[in-house]
Amino acid sequence: MLSTYISKKEDIDFITRAFNYANEKHAGQVRKSGEPYINHCLSVAYILATYQSAPATIAAGFLHDTLEDCGVSYQEIRTLFNDDVAEIVQAVTKIKNLPNVSLEETSASTHRKLILAMAKDIRAVIVKLCDRLHNMRTLQYVNENKQKLISKETLEVYAPLAHRLGMNEVKVELENLCLYYLNKQEFNNVNTLVNQR
Repeated sequence: MLSTYISKKEDIDFITRAFNYANEKHAGQVRKSGEPYINHCLSVAYILATYQSAPATIAAGFLHDTLEDCGVSYQEIRTLFNDDVAEIVQAVTKIKNLPNVSLEETSASTHRKLILAMAKDIRAVIVKLCDRLHNMRTLQYVNENKQKLISKETLEVYAPLAHRLGMNEVKVELENLCLYYLNKQEFNNVNTLVNQR
């Protein structure tokens, strides 16, 4: 995927170094599905590459969970990679910790504004959207109550953000996955109608 739009060897090497570092730091960690955690990082980076993201953004996609899950410091990422990557990873980590603010206590619009304000760099929001998309794709591995909570937040907060950023494919897939988990009967009805047409 990268070779379709990145030609500089140093850029490919930089991204490869980020993958290798994330792979080393997430070693032994598994997701609820039982698959190695690095598969999630790889999927996020792949989605970013489909949008022809720059090397720093893809590197941040690989590293987006290292601060929170691996005991890695901001300074270490900054030293090993660069300021851009470290800032994006730190912002994604801050966004990830935002869901402590209940959607019942604050409007979805306020929640979206908080995310944009905390991110500072729009690339962090893009990484977070790709992270959320992959999490939605693998939501079958969490319990039904959590599926509904995550889907509601995704529908009210993240799908509109994707729309505002012009990431239409992400928006549509998020909305479809949310409908599936929030109202399977309606999802199946719509799916049947689309297939008939």
